Amino acid sequence: MAHILLAEDDESLRKFLAAALVKAGHDVTDFGDGAEAWEAAQGVAFDLLLTDIVMPGMDGIELAKRAAELNAALKIMFITGFAAVALHPSSGAPKQAKVLSKPFHLREIVAEVERMLTAA
Repeated sequence: MAHILLAEDDESLRKFLAAALVKAGHDVTDFGDGAEAWEAAQGVAFDLLLTDIVMPGMDGIELAKRAAELNAALKIMFITGFAAVALHPSSGAPKQAKVLSKPFHLREIVAEVERMLTAA
């Protein structure tokens, strides 16, 4: 079981993702705002950050950069409709981050999370 920090401002998508990941056996802490997710990241050691890019408070790229500085072992996955932004070198996104473009199927994201968590 992994402890996952989920940051997604679309409440219905966030709840569906959280439920699917919990059903897959993970512990999920979710927020609809990047700044709130950042506050949580400072107090708890998470295994995976699953974040949208465009969010209120703090965008997902800034959240990922800060969280990676805090925890070098943290795995990061962006879920976004703006994959080109995350992949662009000038974005400053952590280079080890995985990008999954919206729309996606819940099975796809659960499988990708499992792959990331088992990768060395």
